Amino acid sequence: MTHLRLSGLPFERQREHLEAILLADPLVSEALQRADRLDLPDWWIVSGALYNTVWNHLTGKPSGYGIKDVDLFYFDRSDLSWEAEDVVIRKGAELFAGLSHPVEIRNQARVHLWFEKHFGYPRKPLASCAESIGHFAARTHAVGVRLEAAGGLEVCAPFGLDDIFSLRMVPNRALDNRATYETKSTRAMAMWPELAVEAW
Repeated sequence: MTHLRLSGLPFERQREHLEAILLADPLVSEALQRADRLDLPDWWIVSGALYNTVWNHLTGKPSGYGIKDVDLFYFDRSDLSWEAEDVVIRKGAELFAGLSHPVEIRNQARVHLWFEKHFGYPRKPLASCAESIGHFAARTHAVGVRLEAAGGLEVCAPFGLDDIFSLRMVPNRALDNRATYETKSTRAMAMWPELAVEAW
């Protein structure tokens, strides 16, 4: 199977395969092109739109299958007000109009301001989008990409890419994200029965 040939490869080879898969996918490639035009600081498309696209490629499912939305992170400390983030969200809504999936835009510099109300415990301010990606509930999900000037992809994958290409869900215990991990694992297994899921 394809995923068995891709798992275990050196990171750079896996990065090349990731780039080829994502740039060939109509949803992700279009989202990347439009996100680049927003010209946001430290921006990344992250999480489900990426690993789900890889899993769809590996298991023969169509583009967009299982993807609820496209998550776009950016990091801007210059104005931490909700109003400033809302301006970006509204601008993004115009730019992403007509895309097959909704795009959720979030300033990661603001996460600490709303995190406790949403998740029930506080967290310190983040230093970058890369730090936020490193705190995702699953190590498998901790991946972000953005366009480079030459047209390729810059990849942020603090735990590597082997879990994605191995069709394996692995928890990330950096935060107390057990509930989130188990919810996401249950949904993922229902949609991609080929997955192996490591218990929290």
